[in-house]
Amino acid sequence: MKKSLIALSLGGLTIGITEFVMMGLLPDIASDMKVSIPVAGYLISAYALGVVIGAPLLVILGRNFAPKKMLLILALMLTVFNALSIIAPTYNFLFASRFLSGLPHGAFFGVGAVVASRLADKGKEAQAIAIMFSGLTLANLIGVPIGTYIGHHFIWRYTFILIAIVGLLTFLFISLWMPKLDKGETVNMKTQLLFFKKTEAWLIIGITAIGFGGLFAWISYIAPLLINVSKFSAEDVSYILILAGLGMVVGNFAGGKLADKFSPAPTTLALLFVMSIDLILVYFFSFNQYASLLLTFLTGAISFSVIAPIQMLMIRTATGAEMIASASLQGSFNIGNALGAFLGGLPLAAGYSFASPNLIGVGMSVIGMIITLVLMRKHKANLQLQSA
Repeated sequence: MKKSLIALSLGGLTIGITEFVMMGLLPDIASDMKVSIPVAGYLISAYALGVVIGAPLLVILGRNFAPKKMLLILALMLTVFNALSIIAPTYNFLFASRFLSGLPHGAFFGVGAVVASRLADKGKEAQAIAIMFSGLTLANLIGVPIGTYIGHHFIWRYTFILIAIVGLLTFLFISLWMPKLDKGETVNMKTQLLFFKKTEAWLIIGITAIGFGGLFAWISYIAPLLINVSKFSAEDVSYILILAGLGMVVGNFAGGKLADKFSPAPTTLALLFVMSIDLILVYFFSFNQYASLLLTFLTGAISFSVIAPIQMLMIRTATGAEMIASASLQGSFNIGNALGAFLGGLPLAAGYSFASPNLIGVGMSVIGMIITLVLMRKHKANLQLQSA
């Protein structure tokens, strides 16, 4: 494995802990800040909003920076903005720090995905992207459970000290291991933004924002689901999250191989279908502890297997505008984060079971499938026009 890809995966590790540890810490933060769990869930949405805004904005501002310089700036932002959460005196301050922490997320993965595909061996571009995202999955396997354990047994602020340390390591290893890639020709943003006039661009954004949102309807409330429905103790949650993380590691690499072997669009369609079936099973069988453990692993695997196919779908569709398109896709993932957390919280606020957000996730996955079918028909029509 190339060291440069490992450096990118460290960035994914930082981002992964930042994004997903909040789900496990919700009860602790809600108690400390004296707010309800649904209100604490808005911290997840704040981070996602930061990603949505920061992804295109930072890529536009840094469009003519060399890739290595851009990645170093983004790694530094990750470190500094996460450190603000350590000292947050109020809920509103923490809300703001979570928003700021989200700003570099999409740009880092957007720039990193294009860099990874340039560094990859021919025919293995999706697998190289999967290596970068492996940091995100390892975060859920190791970093998030450790962060949840620290936050539950000590002080949740200590978890953000851990994130800041990993962020500094990301900066260091990008500096040491990332080659100085040519920044290419000066980017004309008007030309780049023309990509968003394509119907295909918005269809892919819709697939990601809505279809992938099913994951966040599940994982945003996984701690109360495990405690209140599956009847695990609060102390067990950090250990069970390891299963979700292991599933994400497996699913991420499986998705990369599938995307290189098959066409990304049919692969995305099939995986969203499997995700919808899985979330139905989570709703009906989470009361059983053994089934809950198995489904925690499977849901992590299935949901993260979708990432590489969608990423390759966007890059292949956005010829000449890969950087801005890839960054915008990360914003779309986090629109899904915000939608899943918000919509998943609605049945909870109405008094329904902590399993009920999974039905919201099923609906989002099915809508993602419908949009994927529309995209596939659009691609087929374009091919027929070109051959005519």
